[in-house]
Amino acid sequence: MSLNQWRSDEASHAIEISVRNDTSTPVRFHDVQLVTDSFVTLPPAQVETTLGKTPRTDFQVTYGEARCDPAKVPSVKPATVAAHLQVGNEPLHEVRFVIPHPDPLLAQLVTAECGAFILRQSVDVTFGASWAHVGKTLHGVLMVTRKGGNEPITVDDLGNTTHFDVKPLSGRHRPVIVLAPGSRSVEIPVEVTPARCDMHAFAEAKKAYLFPVWATVGGGKMYWLISTPSKQTQATFLSYAETACGYAS
Repeated sequence: MSLNQWRSDEASHAIEISVRNDTSTPVRFHDVQLVTDSFVTLPPAQVETTLGKTPRTDFQVTYGEARCDPAKVPSVKPATVAAHLQVGNEPLHEVRFVIPHPDPLLAQLVTAECGAFILRQSVDVTFGASWAHVGKTLHGVLMVTRKGGNEPITVDDLGNTTHFDVKPLSGRHRPVIVLAPGSRSVEIPVEVTPARCDMHAFAEAKKAYLFPVWATVGGGKMYWLISTPSKQTQATFLSYAETACGYAS
């Protein structure tokens, strides 16, 4: 048994519990549950699946919020998978599978989620409400707002999504901009362009509007958070993409 994550799982805060059965004895899984002190434990996922011999079968489960510290990213904690299962004709019973520690996927998830948690104690990055077509691009701003403290806050870089590219109009990277001590907010003028033009994919996209932003507070480590435009701004982005890609009527 191992843990994996598809790209489509990320937006729904889910992972795959991957199970292998090397025997010809059928194993019926009633439910599965991830248990670790690194994340809030959620109720078991009901799966009701009988597995014969299989190299890998994935059970999707959602996981709770990471247990974070406001000052540093904690080390990943040991994890187990609890499952109620039936082997052959045996009665249904609980089994706990130990995940080899430290699990690289869980360590990655803790670092990402707790890094964002640390950043959000000091800063928020939001999309402005006003956007304008300029040639073949869409122009607007990202607003960097201080939430606490008085250290300099450096926006190191802006990331793209599966469907949109966003770049600072200044062309600067690492850093893009610095919010100086004593300043409450600063704007980053940006341009947005489509990263793809197969419009059917937009309707199914789960990560089209999850924009990563890398930032550093004072002399600390660089972490990243996700900035998501409002529903109204998402609609503006989609309408612009339809026009830019030649789909607008």
